[in-house]
Amino acid sequence: MEPAKTSYDQEWVIQISRALEEDLQDINAEGLPVSIFSVPKTLRSLKPDAYTPQLIALGPYHHQRPELFEMEHHKLTSAKRVQKNLQQNKFCHLVNHIAQSDSTVRACYHRFLEFDQETLAWIFAIDASFLLEYLQTYSPETEECSLMRISSKMAHLIDYTRRKTEHHAILRDVVKLENQIPLFLLREVYSFYPHEDRDEVFATMLKGFCKDLSPIKYINYQCFREECFERAHLLQLLYHMVVPKLQLVPDCSEQEKPKEDEEIGWFRKALKSFLKAIICINLAPLRLLSKICKSKAMKFLVTLPFTILLCVLHRGNKYDINSLISSAGNMAEEAESASQKTEDELSPLVEEIAIPSVTQLHKVCVKFCPAKGGIESINFDKSSGKFYLPVIHLDDNSEVVLRNLVAYEACIAPEMMVFTRYTELMNGIIDNEEDVRILREAGIILNRLKSDGEVATLWNGMTKSVRATKVPILDKVIEGANTYYSKSWKVRMNVTMKKYVFASWPCLTFLAANVLILMSTVQAACSMYSCSKIFKSL
Repeated sequence: MEPAKTSYDQEWVIQISRALEEDLQDINAEGLPVSIFSVPKTLRSLKPDAYTPQLIALGPYHHQRPELFEMEHHKLTSAKRVQKNLQQNKFCHLVNHIAQSDSTVRACYHRFLEFDQETLAWIFAIDASFLLEYLQTYSPETEECSLMRISSKMAHLIDYTRRKTEHHAILRDVVKLENQIPLFLLREVYSFYPHEDRDEVFATMLKGFCKDLSPIKYINYQCFREECFERAHLLQLLYHMVVPKLQLVPDCSEQEKPKEDEEIGWFRKALKSFLKAIICINLAPLRLLSKICKSKAMKFLVTLPFTILLCVLHRGNKYDINSLISSAGNMAEEAESASQKTEDELSPLVEEIAIPSVTQLHKVCVKFCPAKGGIESINFDKSSGKFYLPVIHLDDNSEVVLRNLVAYEACIAPEMMVFTRYTELMNGIIDNEEDVRILREAGIILNRLKSDGEVATLWNGMTKSVRATKVPILDKVIEGANTYYSKSWKVRMNVTMKKYVFASWPCLTFLAANVLILMSTVQAACSMYSCSKIFKSL
């Protein structure tokens, strides 16, 4: 054990000395931000398979996982094909070129990379070769370029029709946050390929990749070529294509929101005040009676005459009246707790997004319409009752894409977590397959899954994010939908019945209990004084 410990210490010293010898000051001067993170544990614990590569490892994070070694042979095949098309260069020249950017590449990763410079360069060279060959299925020039001809060994993995199961399995791994490769590195590797306009072809491949994988298809591609080379990796590129650039604006909702008392007429205002007074009158005696019945003085004063009378007549049990008084006190206490519970049930939970489901909104004549845009086009028109949502395509890859976009957004922690808030909105309005059916028939959800139930399960699995999110444009939509729903006559009638009618049952129960006690007392008195003779004499 001692020699092994000595060897480990020597390797650690070598790694630390190499790290200190690197020109880290230049990296900090460039301000290169970290862009490839580990998925937060709070998100990974919900569904680990959505964040962990299942078929192929790209980059250093999952390079040494034994269950992914099978794909190493296919990656080596891609590297051999690239070597044949490098013309005058050799593959080792490509590795040496990548090694020169070792410090810059390491700066992209949040986690410390234990590989030395040469090993890391070979990892990126081989993985980038496979990833580029896979991305070339999105190039329109695949049939004309000899480099694109796929061998029989790779035909089941790289499919230009993009229909095979293995192709989509790789696609899901390519988009995962921990499986990213720096985009500038892919661009440098692609610069060794024999193309006349490499950047144009590379941008076309990236554009096809985003079109195929993006759940929200409305993306502005006018400045795509200039913007795509500015992104750190494929997932970040997809994120910026889907999520709009929004500016922070002051929330003036409180100033613009009209007062409720000004919107309603004098009759409705008077009726509302009257009902509030009734409910206050209803609950106040319950609390007072509960305290009175539970007091020892009250029990003594009430039970004393009956106790003396029963002892004189030697009839009955002196504990009967005590039990009746105690039952009255318990009844008042239960009524008070039930009323408090009813009030708590009417108030929404603060931690969860408060918005009616699609079915509930549909019942109050809300019409769902596909928006002519992306997330920034989400809107709720109060005057017409129309809810505009962007068209979203859902297939077998969508859940992995959505979850990793949320995970990436949680890691970069922007001022407004737009995409996370969008998933919370969809999770809030979709509860079951009936909600999905309404959105599908409205043309908002294009479902390529087996059933509407799977779509509902997908959105319901997208639970709340790692931190609270507020996005003004989406919060305004949520507020508008809630206001429209709460002002519907159906909802108002339902709330009024729950608040002012059903909430009165504790008081009625308490009164019934007191009547029962009174009747029992009268019955006991009649059995002692022969009330029947008294009534006959009258």
